[in-house]
Amino acid sequence: MNEQHSKWQTREIAETFVEGVRGAIPGAKLQLEVISKIINAWCPQPSRILDLGCGDGILGRMLLEEYTEARVIFADFSDPMLEKLRIKIGDNQRAKVINADFAMSDWAKGIESEKPFDIIVSGFAIHHQPDERKMELYAEIFCILRNGGIFLNLDQVSSATPSVNELFDSFFLDYIRRFHENAKLNVTMQEIEDAFFQDKKENIPAAVEEQCQWLRDIGFQDVDCFFKTFELALFGGRKTSNHSIQADVAAPRR
Repeated sequence: MNEQHSKWQTREIAETFVEGVRGAIPGAKLQLEVISKIINAWCPQPSRILDLGCGDGILGRMLLEEYTEARVIFADFSDPMLEKLRIKIGDNQRAKVINADFAMSDWAKGIESEKPFDIIVSGFAIHHQPDERKMELYAEIFCILRNGGIFLNLDQVSSATPSVNELFDSFFLDYIRRFHENAKLNVTMQEIEDAFFQDKKENIPAAVEEQCQWLRDIGFQDVDCFFKTFELALFGGRKTSNHSIQADVAAPRR
């Protein structure tokens, strides 16, 4: 495919997301609880964890705190987000921050010495990629997981119809407005809405059922959607066999 560097996350969008959106994500606490439950059941003693597209590292920071023997690698292409992450993790010796643009096929070179991983998590990052790149990235993730390793993707997925899409927009923005009523923020509600709709305009999410099938085709087992509220979904699976993936990943089915 024709690769393009990720460009969407400017400093302004990073600030808007962290300050005005992150705290308002519906079901955020439950999403983290479900991630923790899955990992405790399938891989209770991870030693290597990768937070891919970490933003300010909310998923990886939770796992860094919960699994006190594990080493956590945080990888993202957004310098503004990585700056916020470094402040939050401080000088924790079990954490390593890497600038990696996973829109590019060579993104994993920077973590070559850290693989294989027991856990790979991603939060609201992969949906920005074209379907073809999503499939390639899922295959690349499969390759750097150890046998028995888990991949969990907390992300935005497409609605079934335009009407449901409108319902989600209203639902999400209502949460953001209520969040703003209780917080003193450096961004206005208008800035939040502008960023939200601009992001949706540039977004290219796929249906969660379709993406789960891509994971199965690659070789992931126990694949499921573990949590879904409108367009917010947690899905993934685990690598439980040693068979290799096909070199040529099939084109996305529409």
